[in-house]
Amino acid sequence: MSEKQELIKEMLEMQKKFIEYEHANGITPSDYYNAPDDNELLSTYRKKYRDLAMKVVDLAHAEKGSHP
Repeated sequence: MSEKQELIKEMLEMQKKFIEYEHANGITPSDYYNAPDDNELLSTYRKKYRDLAMKVVDLAHAEKGSHP
């Protein structure tokens, strides 16, 4: 499996865990944007997901030769 595929797989797993948490506990906008440090899922989700998504974009550009 390529690195890009592995990253996408990790992102999908993150989404699954987030949705499960949301259904079980509910999430307010404040929880999402200003998550308490004691909630590892919410406190790291946005940054980690964004970083993975940007890496996927960079890899896709590299594959197509469209990256400067």
